[in-house]
Amino acid sequence: MPGALEHSDNLVDLLRARALETPEASAFTFLDRGEEPTEHLGFSALDSRARTIAAALQAVGAEGQRVLLFYPTGVEFLAAFLGCLYAGAIAVPTSPPLPGHAPSRLLSVHADSRPIIALCDASVRGSLEAILDASPSSTPCLATDDLDEHLGQGWSVPTVDGNTLALLQYTSGSTSTPKGVMVSHGNLMTNTKVIQTAFEQPPGAIIVSWLPLFHDMGLIGTALDALTLGSHCVLMDPQSFIMKPVRWLRAISNYRAHTSGGPDFGYQLCTRKIKDSQLEGIDLSGWKVAFNGSERVRSQTVQDFARRFASVGVTPQTLYPCYGLAESTLFATGGDQSAAPLVESMDAAALEDSRGKPAGVDTDRRVDLVSCGRTWCGHQLLIVDPDTALPLADEQVGEIWLAGASVAKGYFNRPNETLETFGAHTNAGDGPYLRTGDLGFIQEGELFITGRLKDLIIVAGNNHHPEDIEQTVEACHPAIRPGGVAAFSLEEDGVERLGVVAELSVKVLRTLSSGPSSEMEIQTAIVAAATEAIAARHGLKLGKILLVRAGTVPKTTSGKVQRRRCKEAYVVGEIDPLGGPL
Repeated sequence: MPGALEHSDNLVDLLRARALETPEASAFTFLDRGEEPTEHLGFSALDSRARTIAAALQAVGAEGQRVLLFYPTGVEFLAAFLGCLYAGAIAVPTSPPLPGHAPSRLLSVHADSRPIIALCDASVRGSLEAILDASPSSTPCLATDDLDEHLGQGWSVPTVDGNTLALLQYTSGSTSTPKGVMVSHGNLMTNTKVIQTAFEQPPGAIIVSWLPLFHDMGLIGTALDALTLGSHCVLMDPQSFIMKPVRWLRAISNYRAHTSGGPDFGYQLCTRKIKDSQLEGIDLSGWKVAFNGSERVRSQTVQDFARRFASVGVTPQTLYPCYGLAESTLFATGGDQSAAPLVESMDAAALEDSRGKPAGVDTDRRVDLVSCGRTWCGHQLLIVDPDTALPLADEQVGEIWLAGASVAKGYFNRPNETLETFGAHTNAGDGPYLRTGDLGFIQEGELFITGRLKDLIIVAGNNHHPEDIEQTVEACHPAIRPGGVAAFSLEEDGVERLGVVAELSVKVLRTLSSGPSSEMEIQTAIVAAATEAIAARHGLKLGKILLVRAGTVPKTTSGKVQRRRCKEAYVVGEIDPLGGPL
């Protein structure tokens, strides 16, 4: 709708305007099992559902209060999220625990946010109540799909503007306990505008997503991007994609999506799992932005995906590496939409010395890094020495600091951590800046990410980024599962050494052991291959390596490896190895 985005500073006014001007236009469609459209809401119907839920929340005094959201992926989650905003409440999206897993994250978020009420659908209300009964504080649960639509007639328009808090987006917790990032309506409106500018999304650009809606990339990068753009967003459950990745590509083809994406592992999964026979009838030539973010973008992933699916219309220009974080709402940097990803071969020894030096013809050890582009729409980025707060020159590795209207308001109920993270100033007093905790450097205006400050492995005075070591280990033997490796430092007798935990594919292991070699002989060969590869590529001696079953390495809800948790579990002996430590 022309003008709605430009004249609205909050999502309530924006959706109300969309519902009035394009009431029957498609807003959200959910594909059951990633294939059949079973749920659909137009803008008018979405507005009506949001008013109904908002009226129920206003009846319990939820304005200005936190409201927990506990839903499987689907349009009811979005109706509930917008219902919170229509009530002037603060949405707190959470992830339903996986079957057989303890609901520790949910209980942590519940304890930290102290919600006045929890919203869910009727199918999960019983399990949610059972989980929250274990919490010290009692929280009532309301199934929104049971509400009478006539409730919406009693809805009152809340006092909302760009400064009003919209949600607490809990961080992934890859290096610490999850914290609630306070995201305002203005943050959301700004960041979705940045996304649309960087992605060059035309009005009506269709978006397809398999990403979980409780995660910022799924909620903001797809659903709210589509809402503010006034376009159609097609959703599927993440498990439907993981079980059969071709469903994602088929949906992109069927709906002629302009934009769709996810973390690096999703592209790896497609490359590994999709067979040629499954690509019949698929046309991806209309897919203009395949964004890749949330975790480190690997050059091999980008190149393999473009080659693997070139026959169905994917080009190098389709792939769009980007960088973001919850503390900056979501999107922070990205390249030009029409350009192919920029991959630079860097001198590994120089990186260990915190220098981003391109590899020369005589460089012994090199690392390929993918550019994550630049900031957009007036946002600022500095590379800063994390110890001295001194801004660094190009090709110097330091901490990434950000400033701009996308930067969130801080951490909920954590004033000291808010000041430390969101109130940084340079040694010259410039600021405030957001300290991201990520390391990188600038080369010719392009941002290259090298790792996490807290994850940095320092051995013999040299800096090593765990992502590089993990990638080396993954590539050294076919039995090692991609995305299933954690590298960290271990202290032994006062000396820092390298520790690695690597998941093995039992299927591949059994296939290999059906030949002349036993499983133990193959495991010994894997350790030898990892030791040799790490020494050759990183100049490091492998201290300890544990080979484990799939699913052992702890990860966040968005699939990031939790190295600190893995290290802690290793140190106290909580990780069960295959055949013992080697």
